[in-house]
Amino acid sequence: MGALIDGESRPRLESWLAGATGATRVSVADEGTLGGGAISLNLAVTLDIDGGPQAGRHACVLRAQPGGGAAASGMKASISKAQEFAVLRAAFGAGVAAPEPIAACGDPAVLGADFYIMRRAEGIGAGHKVVKADQPQRGLARELGRQLGRLHKAGPDTPGLEDLPVPAASPALDCVHAYRDWLGDLALRDAVLAWGLRWLEIHAPPPGELVLCHRDYRTGNYLVKDGGLTAILDWEFAGFSDPMEDLGWFCARSWRFGRHDREAGGLAGREDFYAGYEETSGRRVDPQAVAYWETAAYMRWAAIAVLQGRRHTSGEEPSLELALTGRMLPEIELDLLRHIHGLGLTASAPAVVGAEPSGDADEERVA
Repeated sequence: MGALIDGESRPRLESWLAGATGATRVSVADEGTLGGGAISLNLAVTLDIDGGPQAGRHACVLRAQPGGGAAASGMKASISKAQEFAVLRAAFGAGVAAPEPIAACGDPAVLGADFYIMRRAEGIGAGHKVVKADQPQRGLARELGRQLGRLHKAGPDTPGLEDLPVPAASPALDCVHAYRDWLGDLALRDAVLAWGLRWLEIHAPPPGELVLCHRDYRTGNYLVKDGGLTAILDWEFAGFSDPMEDLGWFCARSWRFGRHDREAGGLAGREDFYAGYEETSGRRVDPQAVAYWETAAYMRWAAIAVLQGRRHTSGEEPSLELALTGRMLPEIELDLLRHIHGLGLTASAPAVVGAEPSGDADEERVA
């Protein structure tokens, strides 16, 4: 799409913002596209607001959904910008270090795409830079655990989250079905993926408590300044699920950026991250459940890599970054196999797409 904010759309945006913020006048300065984020368009903007409760100059980010989030990614897991704004508002209200939400717009007449505006935070987000510290960043790992614990106090009954879908049955099996859908025939043709999906079916934990999960809570999706956390970003996959899903995703080898000796996001040991989580969540970490969801994390990341690669190879969106992401599949599969081998569990032959798990009780052990 062309420039989101141009000479024609800027007056419409400024008029809409004046109404949304209760101002007499708003001027918008577009400072260019921000890096990061494969799903949304992120623009740095400065708002000069005259009158009303938010009068003053504000450094913000405009997050837009060009073409629709699911269509842009090839995935059905990304939520709408209206839903994302509601999640951000709930998280911010719960004391989570989420960017402050300002206003959301679902009127395509304004910019031609759904969007919302949030306050801009300062800090470094690139994962390979965040993990670069010589010593383990135990305090940062613990604080990230605390933040996640606060987020997980929200659930399906939290005001403002009524439009988020609730899993029909088992969050774990819902995820497995989604991965099959994303992978298509590759879910049967690729032996590692087929085996991994079967493993996830057999070992799926029973349904339990549902909480608001970030579902992309990892190093690379938060900002750090002077060693401290400033903001948690990228909420487009948020939804209700098993609380251990976020912990498994955070601790997956894929998000350690080479610091595999520091299993909690490349920052420190799991014990610091877990301790922070237990401090604010009011629940104990279940290591066995986290191990399951870490397995699911590799499968999900494999599916995302395949979909991102297809966006490039199909000609839909030629991009070196997307092409390289697609080439990561063998590495992710190796991480998946190593992880399951470390658990000492295996699975039976791959299941037919759409089949229910067999429920076999006697699983063989890997020597």
